[in-house]
Amino acid sequence: MHKPWGMISQFINPAKRKKKLLGDLYRFPKGTMAIGRLDVPSEGLLLLTTDGKVSAEIRGALYEKEYYVQVDGNITKEAIEKLKKGVEIGFNGTKYITKPGKAFAIKDPKFPLRSQKIRDERHGPTSWISIIIREGKFRQVRKMTAAVGFPTLRLVRIRIGEITLGNLAIGEVLEVTKFN
Repeated sequence: MHKPWGMISQFINPAKRKKKLLGDLYRFPKGTMAIGRLDVPSEGLLLLTTDGKVSAEIRGALYEKEYYVQVDGNITKEAIEKLKKGVEIGFNGTKYITKPGKAFAIKDPKFPLRSQKIRDERHGPTSWISIIIREGKFRQVRKMTAAVGFPTLRLVRIRIGEITLGNLAIGEVLEVTKFN
């Protein structure tokens, strides 16, 4: 599915807050779960399954996850090199060095506008990068870009393994019968 901005990647809200849940978009089969998560302000490709083994396999390091990230400022080659090599972030109260991945500057992918505006151009330039990782610690991509001095403004997951977001509309669900 194409998870919209502002939605929790869950079917049950344990905090009982008035947040939008995945089940508000579509009638999923009983026992459906998100494979990995996208935080509330993140968007993009979210795979769902009723099979816990499939979920564990896809969340693991076997599959690449690709994100298009709009950052504050004009990203530098030095920052991109640091992202590729791995950067220190906080995770579970300790310092963690991210595993090496791929990162490169990209042109604005021209995604549809979000329901909440990012910010005005008068606040300075922004740029887009692609980050490809095989892990997914809590808010990892956001922490990585902040660690190199370019905070994330917008984050869209566009690929998990060979499955891509493609032209899936925001909130649209498409059944995939085979992974890879």
